[in-house]
Amino acid sequence: PGTSEEVALPVQQNFMIPKKEINMVSDMAKWKRSQAYADYMGFILTLNEGVRGKKLTCEYKVSEVGEEFASSSPLHFVEGWHIPVLLATLGKDGPIEKLVALLNTLDRWIDETPPVDQPSRFGNKAFRTWYAKLDQEAEKLVATVIPKHLADAAPEVAVYLKESVGNSTRIDYGTGHEAAFAAFLCCLCKIGVLRVDDQMAIVFKVFNRYLEVMRKLQKTYRMEPAGSQGVWGLDDFQFLPFIWGSSQLIDHPNLEPRHFVDEKVVNENHKDFMFLECILFITEMKTGPFAEHSNQLWNISAVPSWSKVNQGLIRMYKAECLEKFPVIQHFKFGSLLPIQPVMS
Repeated sequence: PGTSEEVALPVQQNFMIPKKEINMVSDMAKWKRSQAYADYMGFILTLNEGVRGKKLTCEYKVSEVGEEFASSSPLHFVEGWHIPVLLATLGKDGPIEKLVALLNTLDRWIDETPPVDQPSRFGNKAFRTWYAKLDQEAEKLVATVIPKHLADAAPEVAVYLKESVGNSTRIDYGTGHEAAFAAFLCCLCKIGVLRVDDQMAIVFKVFNRYLEVMRKLQKTYRMEPAGSQGVWGLDDFQFLPFIWGSSQLIDHPNLEPRHFVDEKVVNENHKDFMFLECILFITEMKTGPFAEHSNQLWNISAVPSWSKVNQGLIRMYKAECLEKFPVIQHFKFGSLLPIQPVMS
């Protein structure tokens, strides 16, 4: 029998390999009017609302999950993957679990591809070996997440996955790569693989696991920040976890923005809040006073409320990432995220 997933798309969906469309600064107007921009931003804001006031460790719904398993359940090998996944946290093989398994595979490949000895400290060339494996396997990986009747979507969706892990020529990573991962998730929603009611699981399970893998890549291969604004940028590598992480903290009874520069508060609460995880990672990677290496965040800690921080970060994300040609020139457009103007 047909499943509800099958009606998520028009019958004649013609998938295509996404390609670059923003080739000159003057093309940026096309991007801002596009269906892709509207859908991407809508997706970011929907997730922003979905995680509002919620901890990473809270209970939430995950579609297609079967019976609950006791936390002592044995390690279980998810079909088609050679990696153990704890069923305790995963339940049945729904799309969320399959995405986590996909990210676990990328993580395992890092372990299997140690950095090489080379004269330069930054940009370890072993990243290229790791990336070549993803480049080769991406469509197969995506096919494990997508139901058979949507198999034709895999090549289109896989492009966003490949774009989301950094650049193999420059061995760098930045907010454009992060945006490609959000676009990847957005495409999975558009074809009906992920559901609206998976909002918290998308951010807390899938995106959070993605962040862990990206941090491991950045550390292991000493990746350069792409298009970094140095001390004046928000962060060398990420932006979205600050948006969603600030939303998590809205109306928190004790934690205010001024607290995130307090080491003790961060150490005690980072497992519950994405924003504090980001701060912890920055303090692990950088030395010296926080106000000097992360001036922009230091300024944000003076904002009185998390809802103001959240609104300000959304504005800043549009201005500093989505409206900057050096970031958006790499964005790719296909049938799911089209360059065509929004239908009025």
